[in-house]
Amino acid sequence: MRAIWKGFISFGLVTIPVGIGNAQQRKEVSFRNLSRASMVPVKQKRWDPVRDEEITSLDELVKGYEVSKGRFVTIEDDELARFSAKQEKTIEILEFVDVDDIDPVYYERTYWVEPQERAERPYALLMRAMERSGRAAIGKFVLSTKEHLVLLRAMDGALAIETLYYPEDLRMGEQREIAERVEGVEVKDEELAMADQLIDALTTDFDASKYRNETRRSLLEFLEAKADGQTPVIAADVAEPAPVVDLMAALKASLAAG
Repeated sequence: MRAIWKGFISFGLVTIPVGIGNAQQRKEVSFRNLSRASMVPVKQKRWDPVRDEEITSLDELVKGYEVSKGRFVTIEDDELARFSAKQEKTIEILEFVDVDDIDPVYYERTYWVEPQERAERPYALLMRAMERSGRAAIGKFVLSTKEHLVLLRAMDGALAIETLYYPEDLRMGEQREIAERVEGVEVKDEELAMADQLIDALTTDFDASKYRNETRRSLLEFLEAKADGQTPVIAADVAEPAPVVDLMAALKASLAAG
């Protein structure tokens, strides 16, 4: 694993040397903007719309925070540096929690945690103790000058770190608005019973290997065919599903199709 951070897990009086590396990488198809005439990538310019001219020097740029519509307060790099988190090399465990108590909405990004040389034994001890207890650790650490709230958990014989969003990062007002809209909606017992049957019929053990990014696969096949001088096959448009008018009829049809 290519470690992007090396330091220690602080667990009571136990210190475990570890490294962390990325556990995820989105496999998107990326494109460059080309000049249609010359077929070379175009360059993006920094443009001052008031002076109607290009900004060519970084010294002409300053960071600005919008305090109200169109009104900015500026901050210099040396001022901003005062608020960078101190580069500590410790993941400090603050407390242990039940994993099920943390809603996935708080999860941001996952990193693998590996023991550094000769740290396998304390690493295995912490990992197996967490497996047995079913608990995970809440902690803090600094990555790239930013302090992160993290969840350290056991996962299939290894440790993983999830960076967590802080409560103020979540747009919970919108969730409450949605909940209020459906709070008074009446659902019949017969409809619930059929929905339960449909859920049971579709329930299985999760296996991530069954799923593929079909949009990415189709796009790559299209691009490869064009690169080879072939006529790409374009998939037919999929019709939008009709809105549900009779909920019971839709549930019955779903069960019959299954």
